[in-house]
Amino acid sequence: MNTPAHVLMKEFIPYLEKPSAKWYAWVAILVIIALFGMYALIRQMIDGQIITGMRDNAVWGIYTANFVFFMGLSYAGALISCSFQLLRIKWAKPVLRIAELITVSSLIVGAPYILFCLGRLDRIHFLFTHGRIQSPITWDVIAISTDLVFCIAFLYFTHIRDFAKLRDASDFNVAPWRKKMYSILALGYKGTPVQKKYLHQAHDIMAAIIIPTAVIAYSLLSLLFSMSLKPGWHSTIFSPYFVVTAGYSGLALLIVVMWIYRKNRKLEKHITNLHFNYFAFGLIILTFIYAYFSFSEYLTQWYNQTKTFETLLNNLVNFSQFGWLSLFHIVFAFIVPVIILGFPWFRSINSVTLVSAFIVLALWVKRYLIVVPPLENPFIPIQDVRPEYVNYSVSWVEWALSISGIAVMILIFTVASKIAPIIPVSEVADMHNEEKPKLLFKTKGE
Repeated sequence: MNTPAHVLMKEFIPYLEKPSAKWYAWVAILVIIALFGMYALIRQMIDGQIITGMRDNAVWGIYTANFVFFMGLSYAGALISCSFQLLRIKWAKPVLRIAELITVSSLIVGAPYILFCLGRLDRIHFLFTHGRIQSPITWDVIAISTDLVFCIAFLYFTHIRDFAKLRDASDFNVAPWRKKMYSILALGYKGTPVQKKYLHQAHDIMAAIIIPTAVIAYSLLSLLFSMSLKPGWHSTIFSPYFVVTAGYSGLALLIVVMWIYRKNRKLEKHITNLHFNYFAFGLIILTFIYAYFSFSEYLTQWYNQTKTFETLLNNLVNFSQFGWLSLFHIVFAFIVPVIILGFPWFRSINSVTLVSAFIVLALWVKRYLIVVPPLENPFIPIQDVRPEYVNYSVSWVEWALSISGIAVMILIFTVASKIAPIIPVSEVADMHNEEKPKLLFKTKGE
């Protein structure tokens, strides 16, 4: 049966069959990095938080910055994939699975970081048994858990048709247990009109549920900061600002992952110049929106600044404090994207991808600047205290857990793309006869 979906699936089957030695070596490296992070966590549990950089003032640090960052990536992936599903944007189908994997992997990796801030991890269950319903943290746990369940379900629904194709593929050389796994995961899907209708409805329902859930969950996360009176956090603009920042960083990461798979799997005819063109257009729009929110956040506090905020602002621009990080954020989150994306003679697939990578780094730096500097500036000045009790510096334990989180996220992508094609084959095959959309603007070389 040589339908477009079956013909297209044959292109991806070699990538799904027996892994190569190179693949096993890559997985082994990622596992070793993840295990080193586990060792660091065990050391933290045994020795206590004294081996981290968190102290009396900076009770949060890089863990919380990672938590906010990864949660933002997950919500961005959810908003992108679910919005495109509901709006029937067909040209984006080849990259939607990548967006969905970003969502799920970021949720899995990001959520534990907030737990690493706890001094007694053996008491985590009290959060569920004795959590105060009035606390934003409790509602954040509920929102994140709910969002994770919904996003995993949505990702699974988008795989069912491809699982059925792999189950029925006669030239698919894999172990019998994998064939049985595909048969179970396909849920008896045969491609009948009724099954297509119900599966399509399930996609739409889950997408309609996930979008408000993601917005609410990330807004609740912002409330953990803005509900306090601490300068640098106490802002009514934080909720929309967090959502915009999430979309900005998530779209940038999507472009980077698209480029990696396009080069590694030779997917130029599926992940085309059109995708980079459209997403670059969206990226420059988000650059200006993000710049507006950032300017508004600091302008309103600077105009009526208190003594504490004046100290915070001075630390943010002081190169002996956080000045270099602030400069990095400004250059690579605002200036460079406008120059590279805004002028056609600088704009190419490689330059757009490179800018996107720097945007991801710059927005992680921004999360760090949101978390740490305000904590180092208390309302009441502390006298006769050693600087290491007040100032925060990242320890090897925190770096190890941060790097291991990235390794786990990459590992999820590596394994997931070995189980099923990174491109939703059945969805892409449905659009093979459709008219190709036009470019929004030209990139270099076109």
